[in-house]
Amino acid sequence: MTTRHMVVVHFFAMVFGLLFALAARAVTLDDGDFVYTPDGVRLSALYLQHFEGRDLYAKGQKVSGDARLSGDVAMLRFLWGKDWGDVGLVPQFLIPMGKLRTGGALAGIESTNGIGDLLVVCPVHFIKDPSGREAFAIVPYLWLPTGHYDRHNGINALAENRWKFTLQTGRNTALSEKVSLELVGDVQVYGTNDNFGPAGVTMKQNPLYEAQAHLRYFLTPGTYFGAMMSHIRGGERRIDGVAQDDRQSLTKAMFSVGHFVTPDVQLVAAVGRDLSIRNGIREDARLNLRILKIY
Repeated sequence: MTTRHMVVVHFFAMVFGLLFALAARAVTLDDGDFVYTPDGVRLSALYLQHFEGRDLYAKGQKVSGDARLSGDVAMLRFLWGKDWGDVGLVPQFLIPMGKLRTGGALAGIESTNGIGDLLVVCPVHFIKDPSGREAFAIVPYLWLPTGHYDRHNGINALAENRWKFTLQTGRNTALSEKVSLELVGDVQVYGTNDNFGPAGVTMKQNPLYEAQAHLRYFLTPGTYFGAMMSHIRGGERRIDGVAQDDRQSLTKAMFSVGHFVTPDVQLVAAVGRDLSIRNGIREDARLNLRILKIY
């Protein structure tokens, strides 16, 4: 094998590992997600997300400026409020589906597209404030390995062939009549993927942590402008028993606007980008749209 071929093989081996960072983005919320859902209220939501980036980082250093990756993801979410004694429960499940595209230095890397892993969530609210001005909740998330996974593909962002669990807690408080603040923290733990990569080896991962803050200004009771910042750390992997030194350190920001177009239909649009990243492809642009229906 020539020196040039060795460099190419090393580069793509590194890229396969760094693209795994797509899945290492914890549970970043939309503004207002910690607001209590009253007993008997049912909601459904459609999420549409687009993201793109081209700068590939390894251990905080940019290793390529032409590692183009973009994706479109749709997600259906169903939830309903149910009071249980002094607490409020909000059982819900989410079904993601999507398509990723590569180009430039990543042009030869295949991605697994289609339906992702089913997510089951059940927030437990300890403050039942229907106005939404005050909230405190603990939220367990459980991902079931139900999606389409192909170990031969370099990107399996929506289906990971393993169980995942996140425990999150957050507090929403009214700073004034028009301003609210949500502070959220969580830890994500992972089951074992025993069929990882072309060789079908075992992959394990350390816990991943996230802290996020959401600030909203209400122009009217039904219209708000929001700003969010989050930081994610941890998540180093061990592949076939070998530590990869690929722990994540990611900071991102988003700006949003939400508006009730009718009393029972809300539209939310958010734009943002990664501010810094240790491993993976930095998102240059992200657009999230959400349509929420209250029944």
